[in-house]
Amino acid sequence: MFTNQEEEIEVEETEQQIPPNQFGGISEMGSITTHGKHLIHCLTIIGQVEGHYILPAQNKTTKYEHVIPQLVAIEEDKDIEGLIIMINTVGGDVEAGLAIAELISSMSKPTVSLVLGGGHSIGVPLAVSAKHSFIAPSATMTIHPVRMSGLVLGVPQTFSYFEKMQDRIVHFVTQNSRIEEKRFTELMMTTGELAMDVGTVLNGVDAVKEGLIDELGGLSDAIAYLNQMIDEQKQGENDVVHDN
Repeated sequence: MFTNQEEEIEVEETEQQIPPNQFGGISEMGSITTHGKHLIHCLTIIGQVEGHYILPAQNKTTKYEHVIPQLVAIEEDKDIEGLIIMINTVGGDVEAGLAIAELISSMSKPTVSLVLGGGHSIGVPLAVSAKHSFIAPSATMTIHPVRMSGLVLGVPQTFSYFEKMQDRIVHFVTQNSRIEEKRFTELMMTTGELAMDVGTVLNGVDAVKEGLIDELGGLSDAIAYLNQMIDEQKQGENDVVHDN
């Protein structure tokens, strides 16, 4: 039998064993650091990617001012060995999405992405930004040209701006996946598939067949591949040390 004081001490010790911010991060930032074979950080990109303008309160959003500092912290944290990005997004702000994608693609640590549900619009660059990408068989990805809401000036400069922004997306996607620029542009400009829009919807199988995503898979596949990448990176580092 424990006294009340002994029970309180035991509870405190149990609580201290939980890594700090492991569970607080889920509700606040939509992320968590797992303690399995390797120390892996899980980052979620869900809903709509929010950029310079605040979206309505009823929208599920991923805020770039939250994600960017997290990525910097993950890259600098010596304990975190890899990053898995869970993606289920309808798209959102193009520049904010590209900023996040560029950071992920330039990380030195092993990174794996997993598209669940959907990786639409700017979700496509985010999905291919990882060193290896997975997609669930039931997930879809929508590829379409850059669109803008609100007041748009009908002048040549506006269309030139759209074209340059679209080129940035096409270049990034083709540089970080196996799809060719010509084919990606064709998918982007397809007519007759989307109601009141141009573009293409790819399911999981088609996304892999087109070379946009590396392979079909689920959570266990993504984690297993990430662990393998971490092991290979560690082995490479050890070989360099031994050679010196």
